[in-house]
Amino acid sequence: MEKKFEEKTIRTKPIFEGRIVKLQVDEVTLPNGKTSKREIIKHPGAVAVIAVTNDNRIVFVEQYRKPLEKSIFEIPAGKLEHGENPEYTAKRELEEETGYTTDQLELVTSFYTSPGFADELIYIYFTDRLIPLDESKALDEDEFVDVIELTLDEAEELVGRQQIHDAKTEYALLYLKLKGLS
Repeated sequence: MEKKFEEKTIRTKPIFEGRIVKLQVDEVTLPNGKTSKREIIKHPGAVAVIAVTNDNRIVFVEQYRKPLEKSIFEIPAGKLEHGENPEYTAKRELEEETGYTTDQLELVTSFYTSPGFADELIYIYFTDRLIPLDESKALDEDEFVDVIELTLDEAEELVGRQQIHDAKTEYALLYLKLKGLS
C-alpha cells in the first residue's frame, strides 16, 4: 500500500500506560521536510455485535460513559485482550453483556474509530441467531449495564434524542436499515 504523505517517526516519548490505552507523543518528519508532534493513543482494538432477536428486535446495553457524563444505549461491545481472536471476543462480550450466545457470527466490517489520534480498530459482527444462556455470565467488576431490546424505529428515536450517540451503534442502525430490517 502506498504511504502517500507519510510522516517518518524521529522519536517516540511514552507519556502514560494504563489498563486500556497507552499515550505517546511522536516527533515526526513531514512530507515537506519540517517536523511536528503527534499525540497518539495506542489501543488493543475492540469488537461490537449487532444482535437481532427472532422478532427483529435489536439488543442494546445501556451503560454510563464517564467521558460523556451520561448513560447511552449501545450495541454490545468490548476490548480485545492481547492475542485474542476478534470473533471469540465478540461472542464473549455478547454472552457477558446480554445473556445471549450464538452459534453464528458474521463479520460485517472493521474500521478505525478515531484515526486522527488513535489506532483503535473495531470489528463489527452480526448475528440473528441468538440463544438465551441458561446462566448469566459475569460482567467485568467495574461494568454495570442494563439490556434492552428495541425495534429499529424505537432505536432511531433514541438517536434523535442523543441516547444512542456513538459511531459503532449508529453504524449498526444504518447497516440494519440498508439490510431491510423492519
